[in-house]
Amino acid sequence: MEENKLIIKNEISNEEIKNLIYTIRGKQVMLDSDVAMLYNYETKKINQAVKRNINRFPEKFCFQLTNDEYSYLRSQYVTLNKSGFNKNLEFSSLNPQIPNSSYNEGRGKHRKYLPYAFTEQGIAMLSGLLKNDIAIQVSINIMDAFVEMRRFLMLNGQIFSRLTNIEYKLLEYDKKFNEVFKQFQVEKNIKQKIFFDGQIYDAYKLIIDIIKKANKKILIIDNYIDDSVLEMLTKKKKNIEVSILTSNKSNIENLDIKKFNKEYPILKVSRTNKFHDRFIVIDNQEMYHLGASIKDLGKKCFGINKIEDISIIEKIINL
Repeated sequence: MEENKLIIKNEISNEEIKNLIYTIRGKQVMLDSDVAMLYNYETKKINQAVKRNINRFPEKFCFQLTNDEYSYLRSQYVTLNKSGFNKNLEFSSLNPQIPNSSYNEGRGKHRKYLPYAFTEQGIAMLSGLLKNDIAIQVSINIMDAFVEMRRFLMLNGQIFSRLTNIEYKLLEYDKKFNEVFKQFQVEKNIKQKIFFDGQIYDAYKLIIDIIKKANKKILIIDNYIDDSVLEMLTKKKKNIEVSILTSNKSNIENLDIKKFNKEYPILKVSRTNKFHDRFIVIDNQEMYHLGASIKDLGKKCFGINKIEDISIIEKIINL
């Protein structure tokens, strides 16, 4: 049985081993699960051997990945597979870029502990502890792979550095584009919208999207407000000041306001008879005219329009 295992391990080429080497924190390393696979050991047995001999494994020999490093490594494996980018690139927790080989996400995906990373010296130390023919032969192959990888990176380092920076920027631009596109879609929907009888959910969702846009203040003007608006205001960002101008005919209770303020401050309600129509003003810069009271959204056909004229917004605020 041992002879058969040795033959299997000898069939692993240096090229295959090089694909298991990453550059993390500026060091070339292999993950504990990959080392265990090459040595034909369980990952936990490898790590137990390290813990029993912890004095032999300083950080320059072996270290545990952080949550950010492990999450980034897994996410970049998916990104690289989708994009087809070059995979022989550096990954660093301080300057996170692309890892240098295809990471097998399935292996260790549901593991209980964060992986350990072994440097070339750490693997040499580990092979001395395992003390079997497989470990000796595999260690020789791993050392050769480290040497070849180091030589390869030295010869092509500048090229990889440029590619890494370009790919990292592309990933950042892609994220920013998605954010802008999402915001554009919201703006497009909010600018003018007609809701028909029964579109209650769609109408409420649009009002909540408007509320979420606020970064400082929300002003709601509605003579027939009730506690349904409080439920929508729970979706606002933290510490956003909310003012509601309503008439004496509204059904919102002082007790409800007090309870709301304990969990979602700050809400102020004032009574006035100056307004007939309904408005929502966001950060004193955007204003939306509502063709129906918030409590009646979706019950009949009505429209929501964005007011573009900043002078009108200022007049409404100062009334």
